[in-house]
Amino acid sequence: MKTMKLVFMGTPDFAVPCLSALVESGAEVAAVFTQPDKPSGRKYKLVPTPVKKKAMEYGIPVYQPLSLRKGEDAEESMRILQEINPDCIVVAAYGQILPKSILELPKYGCVNVHASLLPRYRGAAPIQRCILEGETETGVTIMQMAEGLDTGDMLLKGSLPIGETETASELHDRLSALGAELITKALQEIKDGTITPEVQDDALSCYAAMITKDMSALDFTKPAAQLHRTICALSGFTTLEGKRFKAFRSRIGENKDAAAAGTILDPQTLLVQCGEGTTLYLTEVQTEGGKRLSTSDFVRGKKISAGQRFGE
Repeated sequence: MKTMKLVFMGTPDFAVPCLSALVESGAEVAAVFTQPDKPSGRKYKLVPTPVKKKAMEYGIPVYQPLSLRKGEDAEESMRILQEINPDCIVVAAYGQILPKSILELPKYGCVNVHASLLPRYRGAAPIQRCILEGETETGVTIMQMAEGLDTGDMLLKGSLPIGETETASELHDRLSALGAELITKALQEIKDGTITPEVQDDALSCYAAMITKDMSALDFTKPAAQLHRTICALSGFTTLEGKRFKAFRSRIGENKDAAAAGTILDPQTLLVQCGEGTTLYLTEVQTEGGKRLSTSDFVRGKKISAGQRFGE
């Protein structure tokens, strides 16, 4: 791909391997567009995005417009893109909607790296939603961008199994690596004229809406499988002895209907009674003001009694 000139648009950690793969493949990445730096910490120090950090390591010019759709930033961005005249714009979790004028600018259009097997899970949170819905497989789709939300033609797909106790963070990293592999392959096939676009079947689509904080709340009257998916996808929170308690990992226990929902059945393993006669082991936890610990380490330092209940 030594003759293909690209502009890359991305922001979070998910997009970094894609940028690295493009640079290392020999493509000319003429510019990177990423979201503006955000304040962080007590002093509200501006922190660059992960993609900006990587672009600066490569010495690639970085642009951070507030908007690509309106205002002076949008006009300046369009001028820059016209001047670069890229063969293709590659987008991976950028966080802004591209206007039609930009979608139609490059020779090969704009290509997106989307973390689901389209047309399933279009939208902002496909990784978490796949786990929440109990999917056993997901993947990455390289798609030609259109004006609709993740509705463009599919160019290339790769799939991965979802592990029984795999967290969204772990799945994120595997999908990110897969996306990097697929985008370089897709661009080579685009350049060679060997790729065959596939129209999405809208009837098979579903929407992966943004995640909200309240979705992490653990209601132990629900079945263990549902709670386990919540913990894997989002981590979960409840209370214990009146203090906030978080669960980062879990596994489903054997069925038994021995106590009220939320009751700790085994204080050494934090086996908890859940709804419909199911149980759940909380295997990595954190209490308010404490460190994130394996359950075995946690119970060494804190006395837990059988019969105590979460949510009280």
